[in-house]
Amino acid sequence: MRTALLQSSGRPGSVVENLKVLDEAAGRAAAAGAGLLVTSELFLTGYAIGDDMPRLAEPADGDAAAAIAGTAARHGLAIAYGYPERDGERVFNSLQLISADGTRLANYRKTHLFGCFEREHFTPGEQSVVQAELNGLTVGLMICYDVEFPENVRAHALAGTDLLLVPTAQMHPFQFVAEHMVPVRAFENQMYVAYVNRVGPEGEFEFVGLSTLAGPDGVARTRAGRHEELLLADADPVFLAASREANPYLADRRPGLYGSLV
Repeated sequence: MRTALLQSSGRPGSVVENLKVLDEAAGRAAAAGAGLLVTSELFLTGYAIGDDMPRLAEPADGDAAAAIAGTAARHGLAIAYGYPERDGERVFNSLQLISADGTRLANYRKTHLFGCFEREHFTPGEQSVVQAELNGLTVGLMICYDVEFPENVRAHALAGTDLLLVPTAQMHPFQFVAEHMVPVRAFENQMYVAYVNRVGPEGEFEFVGLSTLAGPDGVARTRAGRHEELLLADADPVFLAASREANPYLADRRPGLYGSLV
């Protein structure tokens, strides 16, 4: 499946403008043959927007979800987008996947919150593995800091995830995560990992870009620089099957020895 990675911080604080940016990117991605477009973390609203976060948060089936469903259906590709999700008085840092016909397929709430900023504004999610079937692949959902915990990604591997979507707001000086950790996660768990970052200064943060689609061989199929761009790369199920057959990591595990981990 051709996958488009939208490395962009959008227009922080403006849902209306970010929906326009997303629609334009969806048109370009679809024209290039993509079946899926993935945004960065909290793309819908922006990341460093402070007290505007609860004001701009929406339910998973809110107005923005309806607008993005229309964008997906109009361009004929699935869209995974980061947004602040309101559920009663709680706000979650969430990722929603919408199919090419506008159906809401899956919604994930970030389980591992990073730093004081996120812990101040969000409630952590409680479900670590969220998946959906899309174009013949099992797609898993995760957000940023979540991928830095090997147990998280291994849980997806054991659940059969083929392509793991990881919108992120990965900042300086932690660029080694994008450059080194993400390809290793893809290799050790035998899956594709789409890691899609914000870019440039925003509030107190400096987002480093470097978005990538890493393959099960640990090789980046594409790699962004440090500016806004739309990347395209393929998650190939035939190559994935061959890689899994050749790589013994999952088959050679000895779970009986790992009890101390939990």
